Amino acid sequence: MSFDQGLDLFLTHLTAERALAGNTLEAYASDLRELTTYLAVQGVDSWPRVDALHVVAWLAAMSREGLAARTRARRLSAARGLFRYLYENGLVKDDPLATLEGPRLPGGLPRFLSQEEVARLLAAPDPATDLGARDRVTLELMYAAGLRISEVISLGVGQVQFQVGCLAVRGKGGKERLVPVHETALALLKDYLEGPRRRLLKGNRREEVLISNRGGPLTRMGAWKIVRKHVTAAAIPGEVTPHTLRHTFATHLLLGGADLRSVQIMLGHADISTTEIYTHLTTQRLSEVHKLHHPRG
Repeated sequence: MSFDQGLDLFLTHLTAERALAGNTLEAYASDLRELTTYLAVQGVDSWPRVDALHVVAWLAAMSREGLAARTRARRLSAARGLFRYLYENGLVKDDPLATLEGPRLPGGLPRFLSQEEVARLLAAPDPATDLGARDRVTLELMYAAGLRISEVISLGVGQVQFQVGCLAVRGKGGKERLVPVHETALALLKDYLEGPRRRLLKGNRREEVLISNRGGPLTRMGAWKIVRKHVTAAAIPGEVTPHTLRHTFATHLLLGGADLRSVQIMLGHADISTTEIYTHLTTQRLSEVHKLHHPRG
């Protein structure tokens, strides 16, 4: 089983069985080609000849090159997925990475904004202009619905369900979920669709909710620029990304009393363990509140 044969089979599996997005597939392919390049230099020419020591040496080489722990962990995760697939389909005799531990990741918790910072950010765009109205809706979708940037820019008009107050969001792997949206965000979205969006389209026909100033769909870079522009205008310190607003959505829900399972569903996490990081975050926040306000804190 040559490297190319095994890699092609695995990527086909990811496409057909797991319906991964194109950029995710590219990341898998890139990480695994880094591994095959390293192995070829070591004189290894096929997947059955790879053992755990080869991969340990690869991880050590990446560490010497100064690659971050998260990058090394991501590449190891890709290699694990490949060998699990090869082993389960009888293409290698055993899985050499089944018990291999990855690099330790930093324990930092995701940043989130305070309610006052969110209010300043949402007030930054000028609603009297078409682009300002679009920017406000973009920020609202990231915060009020906790959408990923890919979900924000691909959201179609037909996915907005005004009668039930929900968005039918297509997330990772094409999985659809319903996310409730509060009345303020829905009202802003309705006004934007009826006026500013029509003018931004410049006669074009598009399904996407968010439209660029050229009449086409808003791009990932365009969404990033909107966040950066209004974070600066709102004088919010530190780095704030589209994902920061998603973290803020989840954190504010939990601090307000939402249960973890509901937040998992709204975020579109396949595994609740991904959502559990927010329990550590909210526990930390509760500890800070206790220390600040309790007489024996």
